[in-house]
Amino acid sequence: MHIIKRKTLVEFYQQPGHQDAKGALEAWYYEAKHAQWTSPADIKKQYRYASILKDNRVVFNIAGNKYRLIVRINYASKTVFVRFIGTHREYDKIDAEVI
Repeated sequence: MHIIKRKTLVEFYQQPGHQDAKGALEAWYYEAKHAQWTSPADIKKQYRYASILKDNRVVFNIAGNKYRLIVRINYASKTVFVRFIGTHREYDKIDAEVI
């Protein structure tokens, strides 16, 4: 898979207070980059606790569920667009289905 906006992940874990997300986000990035997802079912096989939303959006729990990562996936072009990374409190303030 091609990941768009890896920079968003790096900028997040470089912020004070979010350094604990680095290992988990780098692991997710590596796994997603090498994945061959063709449908939401493929993601659920790999990430049991991922939440599948409408419009090909997926919410991943990061760093022991401390953070939430929202991506939008174009399965045909094998592209993953990072839409949001944040704490649960920040996640609760957004609409995951439109961000």
